[in-house]
Order: sequence, then C-alpha cells, then structure tokens
Amino acid sequence: MTDNSSHSAADKRVPERKPLSPAAERALAEAEARRQSAAASAKPAPKEFNGPQGPEPTRYGDWEKKGIASDF
Repeated sequence: MTDNSSHSAADKRVPERKPLSPAAERALAEAEARRQSAAASAKPAPKEFNGPQGPEPTRYGDWEKKGIASDF
C-alpha cells in the first residue's frame, strides 16, 4: 500500500462560487430572518382528542370508523 495523503488534501478542495448579486444576498438574508422568526414563534401542535386510531387517514387516503371505510 502507498501513502496517498498528498492526494487526499487536493481532492478535498471546494470549488469557488460566483459572487452573488446584491439582490440575491438580500433575498437570502430575508429568508434567513423569516426562518428564525418562524422558529422563534413556533408552538407545539395541540394534542388531538377522539381522533382516528392507527395510520393518519389523510395521509393514506381513507377513513375507517366502526368497520366502514370511506374515501374522501
């Protein structure tokens, strides 16, 4: 086996990116501010009472109640 440590450092280089326009930088800053605002004001979802048992019906496309399944 040979030591390829010199090659591994050269392979880990990150390609340079083009500079962003001022409008793109503003858009990224605004999006980050919105994400931080949403994360700060996020509330946990309320617990559901008397909901369907088993898999989420809106995800799987049908409801079953007392042995009767209905699609909606």
